[in-house]
Amino acid sequence: MIVLDCSAAVEIALGTETGLCLRTLMLNGEQAISSSLLYAEAASVYRKYVRANVMTQSEALAALNATVRLADCYVDVVENHVEAFAESLRLEHSPYDLLYFTLARRNGATLFTLDRKLLELCEREGVDCVHVLSE
Repeated sequence: MIVLDCSAAVEIALGTETGLCLRTLMLNGEQAISSSLLYAEAASVYRKYVRANVMTQSEALAALNATVRLADCYVDVVENHVEAFAESLRLEHSPYDLLYFTLARRNGATLFTLDRKLLELCEREGVDCVHVLSE
């Protein structure tokens, strides 16, 4: 099982070089899940692309739809927000990231992320993660 965070999901949906690398690591038939937070986070990313004239509104909407279709199922933030909050205090890390982190930990899943701090946290805390970082 894979947990997709927003950074990884956007790159995969856009078909960037990094996204293609991540896509190849997704096993055929392996379930991908995400936090329902992804809907809002991805919308925020694409809004920024439109405002920066990187994409048109219609291109951004298509990319947003492609991004949210990557997960086979979504876990509502209500399901793990208390755990994510408690862990964010304990680990001194963003509660947004901890929604994905706790999903991966709960499910014995591999977290796909491009977020360096989240990657470091996963490695420190023994949560399996896959990453492709560009220098």
